[in-house]
Amino acid sequence: MTLIATASLLTLLFTLSYAGLCAASPFGNCRKCKGFGYALKKDRRGQLKPGKTCRRCRGDRKRIRIGRHLFNVAMRIHRDGTR
Repeated sequence: MTLIATASLLTLLFTLSYAGLCAASPFGNCRKCKGFGYALKKDRRGQLKPGKTCRRCRGDRKRIRIGRHLFNVAMRIHRDGTR
């Protein structure tokens, strides 16, 4: 196989696997707090303690995946356009 065919096959495989992931699990861990829901901070003795609530996920610990968000937007546009 040529290099272009291999690259396009790998791209197609990656796209289909990510679409399957978004369909099976539409929510992923928050990237900012790594799924804790709050920022970790250290006290004076160096022990980790929960800090402020994460502003990105608002303490829910999960965020919608980018692919699922794009799918929802496309479905909303299609639904509004066919009414």
